[in-house]
Amino acid sequence: LPEKPPPPPRVYDLYSWEVKAPQTRLVYIRDSHTVDQEMARFKPGPCGFDLEWKPCYRKGQKENPVALVQLANEETVLLIHITAIRLFPPSLLQVLWDPAYIKCGVGIQGDCKKLWNDYQVNTRNCVDLALLARTVDNARWKGKYSQPIGLARLCETYEELSLTKGKITRSNWEAVLSEAQVQYAANDCHSGLTIFKRLFPMTLTMNPLPLPSFYSFDLYKGLTYVPSIDDPHTLWRPYNPFYDAGPPPEPKPPKEKK
Repeated sequence: LPEKPPPPPRVYDLYSWEVKAPQTRLVYIRDSHTVDQEMARFKPGPCGFDLEWKPCYRKGQKENPVALVQLANEETVLLIHITAIRLFPPSLLQVLWDPAYIKCGVGIQGDCKKLWNDYQVNTRNCVDLALLARTVDNARWKGKYSQPIGLARLCETYEELSLTKGKITRSNWEAVLSEAQVQYAANDCHSGLTIFKRLFPMTLTMNPLPLPSFYSFDLYKGLTYVPSIDDPHTLWRPYNPFYDAGPPPEPKPPKEKK
């Protein structure tokens, strides 16, 4: 009998912050006064966190600085256009350094290091969602503990929704944002919050309870540290002694000599 063809890949509905949280306000900010107003209203707790910057179109060009900082909590999605504001807003600095705000994202170590390199911004209580997924759902995720898992994959796995990517990621984030850029940026950071809210409760059912340092860190002066209520002092790396990476991958066959 001929083999059955594999089933077609599943098609998911697109992730929409407006569908997920219809009561949420979206605020696109291009001045420091509005940043201060919104930061005063922005409540502590988990928040999706992401950055955008203008891509380099020429090879070997120095990477452009962060142009947009995105934060999303239960009530508000904030798109803060750093390029338009010129100086990094002190009220935003305060929130990023305050451990009462749990910054959640994918590739968040790189983002935080970039913020330091570009603007000398320190960030505390940063949750790497890939490490959190590997901690709470180890049966599903095997392989190296520090291996990234994309946000789109996490959304498909835990929300059965698809994140739009494509050309817009390579667009100019320094110019006034188009409606498509606004929606893309809002969905990116809001989905980080959604994934955190899905995964974090799983930590409370685990025995022993996982340490926050298994999936979160502080970044101070460009270095990652174990999260602490005091000044950072112990260097951090992705590590979870309870994680099962599964069997090692099959060795690659040796290349044939020509």
